[in-house]
Amino acid sequence: MAAETRGRRPWGSRLLGLLGLVSVSVAAAAWDLTSLRCSFGTFCECDFQPDFQGLECDLAQHLAGQHLAKALVVKALKAFVQNPAPTKPLVLSLHGWTGTGKSYVSSLLAHYLFRGGLRSPYVHHFSPVIHFPHPSHMERYKKDLKSWVQGNLTVCGRSLFLFDEMDKLTPGLMEVLQPFLGSSWVVYGTNYRKAIFIFISNTGGEQINQVALEAWRSRRDREEICLQELEPVIAQAVLDNPLHGFWRSGIMEEHLLDALVPFLPLQRHHVRHCVLNELAQLGLEPRDEVIQAVLDSTTFFPEDEQLFSSNGCKTVASRIAFFL
Repeated sequence: MAAETRGRRPWGSRLLGLLGLVSVSVAAAAWDLTSLRCSFGTFCECDFQPDFQGLECDLAQHLAGQHLAKALVVKALKAFVQNPAPTKPLVLSLHGWTGTGKSYVSSLLAHYLFRGGLRSPYVHHFSPVIHFPHPSHMERYKKDLKSWVQGNLTVCGRSLFLFDEMDKLTPGLMEVLQPFLGSSWVVYGTNYRKAIFIFISNTGGEQINQVALEAWRSRRDREEICLQELEPVIAQAVLDNPLHGFWRSGIMEEHLLDALVPFLPLQRHHVRHCVLNELAQLGLEPRDEVIQAVLDSTTFFPEDEQLFSSNGCKTVASRIAFFL
């Protein structure tokens, strides 16, 4: 979707390999600049300017089929941001099948929380394939990641850290974040309690899909599926996955995740909703033949019911371009 890519900045240019991390002098200079801006009232707490009305409107209009994720993310964010003295950072872990909206939601959070969106110097986006590609370099990655998080929280305590594809991240690396995610007042001399950490993975997607399928077979309304049904199966899926970044992690054992946010599999009418949204983003009128062509080219599962899209809405934009 267009909103998903708005303001996006290449990860490589964002982090420059994570090797030349923030020096003390640079961090101090940036902190002085931030303090100066706040003192003049230009924008306080870096460029953190939450727009919950805009976020809720965008989620309602463009995020298809995710009643749990919408409610949980907005509720958690509002409670956290409106608390003048939180005791710990906000830590959310997004789980679900591919193409169900996890990355889209994370981009919206950056867009509606920070003036610069994903371009904001206070939004930090990590990908294991790009930033942590070699398991043999794990000790270096740990040192670099700890320094990066600590240095940037020194510059701005109101920062957002996004960790994508957690199911492709070598276990052990995330342990360096554990001190930053708990309820201590200060870590390494840095006050970090207003930071937000978002972790994204497909782990738990199969289990979420099974719960949704059983609900459909039982003729339960999709909106009747509740968080209490999904949290235990997601947590167990993470604990059982030796490829997940939280496998055998103190972060899980110490219950440092504030919420496991489930994304349900998308049905045919949800994919249709995505097609209509994409056409609107392109400034095009809905065309029945294009909509139908996209739906007909989408694979659905299980084989008997043909109920859920195998890749959610992930390929909708490219399919539309093909059929226009």
